[in-house]
Amino acid sequence: MANSTTSRYGHLAQLFHWTTAILVLAAFIYGPGGSELRVYLPSRDFERQLHETLGLCVFAMVALRLMWRWFDTRPAAGASSAWMALTAKLVQLSLYVLLFAVPMSAIAGAWLEGHPLTLLAGIEIAPPIGISHDLGATIAEIHTWLGDAILWLAGLHAAAAIFHHVILKDRVLLTMLPRWLPLRQR
Repeated sequence: MANSTTSRYGHLAQLFHWTTAILVLAAFIYGPGGSELRVYLPSRDFERQLHETLGLCVFAMVALRLMWRWFDTRPAAGASSAWMALTAKLVQLSLYVLLFAVPMSAIAGAWLEGHPLTLLAGIEIAPPIGISHDLGATIAEIHTWLGDAILWLAGLHAAAAIFHHVILKDRVLLTMLPRWLPLRQR
């Protein structure tokens, strides 16, 4: 069941969703963080390479996910109030914007500071743009804020799904969970 139905997301949509969530969380955990001097220390190479690789994987996964959304159906929204439906759409749109903005700000910040992207296995992507160190540092700082924002928003998104399941007792959470999980509608 690759395609979604009117009652639940299909396997592929679920795979995109949960893979993206895991990649974002792993990228956040393995983000070297701190000043430019700290991030680019040779002793931090593996962390930075892993973080940059995960970030590019997030970008690619979200691009694929959006392409799949154009062809896939989505489960019916269910009976919720107008403010809940609007809030859900705004949160979803904000998450998609952040899922693109976080990796793009990292790439722009690194390149403008004069650093190549360095992926696992030592693959380097040199900056194709001129150096503007101050602008790059500002964008790198924005990247940090956006990374924090995406975690907070994803946490609220998860809390809302749990609220729907436990308090409202509807199928919102179940639409995105694999069928093999023993969780059932309450």
